[in-house]
Amino acid sequence: MTKDDTTTEAISLLQDLGLQEYEARCFIALNRLPSGTAKEIHEISEVPRTRVYDAIRVLESQGLVEVQHTSPQVYRAVSIDEATQTLRQKYNDRIETLQTYLENTEVQNVEKDDQLQEVWSLTGHEAIESRTIDLIDEAESEIALLVVDEDILSEALFDGLRSAVTRDLSLVLGGQTDAIMEQLETEVATTHVFETGLEWLTGFESEGEVAISRILLVDRETLLIGSYYPNVPDGRAKEQAVFARGLENGVVVLLRRLVTAGLPQIEDPGI
Repeated sequence: MTKDDTTTEAISLLQDLGLQEYEARCFIALNRLPSGTAKEIHEISEVPRTRVYDAIRVLESQGLVEVQHTSPQVYRAVSIDEATQTLRQKYNDRIETLQTYLENTEVQNVEKDDQLQEVWSLTGHEAIESRTIDLIDEAESEIALLVVDEDILSEALFDGLRSAVTRDLSLVLGGQTDAIMEQLETEVATTHVFETGLEWLTGFESEGEVAISRILLVDRETLLIGSYYPNVPDGRAKEQAVFARGLENGVVVLLRRLVTAGLPQIEDPGI
């Protein structure tokens, strides 16, 4: 990555964290200078000089820039550690505020058919990882997890599984490869781990073929099944999943029976 690419990416990330473009450009410029006047910041950042003053005032108010009141005024950025801590706290505060707003949002009561069977989709590895861990945390009696893609194994996932063990839940973990099985056995030592024997999960080796990444069955009625493109660049990052609930949900019933064919420890109550 070139210096220009790095600067562009840094500016974009600062905007994601709440700074406006001119503010982000001025802040990056000051990180390239031990200190600088508005004229020097303008020359490096390409921010119009008249707008540099406004941007600096905002940065100062957010604790990211210090001002020396000379003539002309001189500015410098706070240390990188201090800046990142300030931005991190600001980001966390926004998330907490958003959470409060969402929790206090009044939910409209809409009559629903109790027999309505729903299937939802999720996109993105992070979203699917988060939902997987939430489902494991919410489990009340039984967890069956089939791991096909080794890259989904994470410390957060292991922590969730270990917590389930301490709650005396029934855990059955399946690994598609010896490496996956070995890692599961090492990280979740008291749980039975077996080879799935479901070769169809990985699909074929041809380019563009979809493969299953994970299958999670919780309490026999909640199902998450993820898929990805193993032979495509960023295929894992673009993981997708379907999520369904309900003991009588047709999708859950079908996939539960396919899954339990490889899980001799679990009897499908629908059979």
